Amino acid sequence: MLHLAALSLAIHDVDDVGLWLFLSIGAISLFGIFLPLSTWVEARRKEREAFYKAETLRRMAESSSEGAKAAIELMQEQNRIEQLKRREGMKVGGLVNICLGVALVVFLRALMGPNSPYLCGLIPVAIGVALLGYVLFLAAPVE
Repeated sequence: MLHLAALSLAIHDVDDVGLWLFLSIGAISLFGIFLPLSTWVEARRKEREAFYKAETLRRMAESSSEGAKAAIELMQEQNRIEQLKRREGMKVGGLVNICLGVALVVFLRALMGPNSPYLCGLIPVAIGVALLGYVLFLAAPVE
């Protein structure tokens, strides 16, 4: 079987065909099946969550005037929680970038000496400082 594949690909060394077949099947499986399928499943999950949320809010709003007020308060609370999560994620991302940059500076300096490109570690430090600066000083406060 490998000889037929080698002939069709004009490969003279049969050992290379096995590796080529393994890598090509893996690439097709990953990019042709797994990633599109997982993306589709995730989109369906988000769609179901949005539908159930909208349906619950609709029923609360239709129940009474008090239900409408409760629905609006629920939406505002969910929005506030989402903003808090986003800000906390940016804080963590900034701290991780700063720590990564410092570690990279130390590692490159220790590995290659003073003539190494250790200042490249300042790039993630600058990104982390920008993230933290935005979250702490520029972002609108969460209400």
